Amino acid sequence: MAKPSDFSFTLGTRLDGAHGRTGTIHTPHGDIQTPAYIPVGTKATVKAVLPETVKTLGAQAVLSNAYHLYLQPGPELLDLHGGLGKFMNWDGPTFTDSGGFQVMSLGSGFKKVIDMTGPEAQGKVGSDDAVAPGKERLADVDDDGVWFTSHINGDRHRFTPEVSMNIQHQLGADVMMAFDELTTLHNSRGYQVESLERTRQWAQRSLDEHARLTHRRADRPYQALYGVIQGAQYEDLRRKACGDLRAMRADFDGVEAGFDGYGLGGAFEKENLGTIVGWCAEELPEAKPRHLLGISEPDDLFAAIEAGADTFDAVSPTRVGRTGAFYTDYGRINLPRAEFAADLSPLQDGCDCYTCAHYTKAYIRHLIKADEILSGALLSIHNLRFIVRLVDNIRQSIIDGDFYEFKDHMLGRYYGKLVQ
Repeated sequence: MAKPSDFSFTLGTRLDGAHGRTGTIHTPHGDIQTPAYIPVGTKATVKAVLPETVKTLGAQAVLSNAYHLYLQPGPELLDLHGGLGKFMNWDGPTFTDSGGFQVMSLGSGFKKVIDMTGPEAQGKVGSDDAVAPGKERLADVDDDGVWFTSHINGDRHRFTPEVSMNIQHQLGADVMMAFDELTTLHNSRGYQVESLERTRQWAQRSLDEHARLTHRRADRPYQALYGVIQGAQYEDLRRKACGDLRAMRADFDGVEAGFDGYGLGGAFEKENLGTIVGWCAEELPEAKPRHLLGISEPDDLFAAIEAGADTFDAVSPTRVGRTGAFYTDYGRINLPRAEFAADLSPLQDGCDCYTCAHYTKAYIRHLIKADEILSGALLSIHNLRFIVRLVDNIRQSIIDGDFYEFKDHMLGRYYGKLVQ
């Protein structure tokens, strides 16, 4: 019978002078050594990369999107396959998000959780009606849930905490996220307070429905549920959200249990990312894992890990690959530049990925110029391996006791500030 004790977190090495740590997340489909980067397979595929290849790159888990899979092909089909992992031929742990990010992006048009500030918004910054340039509002929030318009065919759909939980249980991921409202940094403090209370109520409803579905689907492997922390840039709201979710309980066949972990959600100003994660780490139970949604740039990874985040997801490695850019130890480089037209070297000397072992910059640049889709696949393979390897190395540096030296060296080199 599925039960919360089938999912757990074991604490490893603590980072001196900070909230960072290593650990192991135990799921029914395998362990995740943390800190760990989780590649995003939004629609049950990591774009342009075979699941078998994602595994060889060192990825320990993948994350898919409940909203997109609900619209296409529908959660019932994944349930028939036995869940997301079997559907996409991935035998490791899987995550799904709740659709909360889509509430924000459909409502306001913003597509990033880092630095959603700026004067370019339509509507006054600080206004609850601000939307991104050229976008229209496709989602409407009320206290019970969200109405949204499908980006595929214009149909209207209704998401509530109960609907999100039913969808995610059918998707069958090892880790699910409670339904939440993700606000933007354009929203007023008054709206942030109102939204936080709505998200608190939705979290309890998500937990209650999760307990009911766990009982009803007791023949399936246990699926963990993370509560999602909102509160934008406000310390008091973030700490309140942590306390509220930490205290929540539901009845699992006579056993009172809370969330299995926590998602650190919402919009962040880049310079405050580590500070906000640190507030949450101070408030949340040490024995539960913390997932930071939507980051993968090297400086953000170091800041988040140092502050106490355990896992992360972001589409950036594959997205920038499809635009012709690739990561190196000395920064991100745009391959279409003319200087690489006859460059016979790999993307990065010493890189152990498949792309660097078999192809030159000149060849991949040719694919980009010829508009061949293989270019996106090869660059995505390299970029994913770069980020996975970076987080693996950060984890090892915590174990070895040289995190701060590694951080200074790596970021100094990547951003061109290393003193020779």
